[in-house]
Amino acid sequence: MPPITGENNPRWSGGKREFECAVCAEPVERYPSNATGDAILCSEDCRRAWLSESFTGDGHPNWKGGGNEPYGEGWAATRRAALERDGYACVRCGTDADALGRNPDVHHIVPVRHYIEAAAFEKTDAHTLENVVTLCPPCHRKADFGHIAAETQRELIDVTRPTTVPAEPGPTTG
Repeated sequence: MPPITGENNPRWSGGKREFECAVCAEPVERYPSNATGDAILCSEDCRRAWLSESFTGDGHPNWKGGGNEPYGEGWAATRRAALERDGYACVRCGTDADALGRNPDVHHIVPVRHYIEAAAFEKTDAHTLENVVTLCPPCHRKADFGHIAAETQRELIDVTRPTTVPAEPGPTTG
């Protein structure tokens, strides 16, 4: 009986094939079964570059619209005032700039994109002390994903909902 290796094996699919890295265009050898998915990449550096490019803006699965452009006039002053008001610490859990090794994030309670999409508002209308709260990165992610209600965020900074803001997103489920 002849050996059933290589081309004599009924499951032989031709061995490795040469592909082009989706980032740097260098040649990459892969078995066809390992050359599936959105991109074939040659290294960890190219994988990181591809992920960074592919999963931003509307390519990110959590993208909800809006732009990545600068926040515009008034943002820097509002951010600085919010950090000072909140003592450079997360108003939810108390993590401060010393523990983080940097300033905490300043989060818009009603997102800037809601102001951009509302006909009666400008992007810069989002930059008021009543609409921003200082959060550490983990609490910021929770707020972004709807796990900290807008009303709770306002209670943490002791403000009520302004009457002149665009409609807020509804609560998330799940």
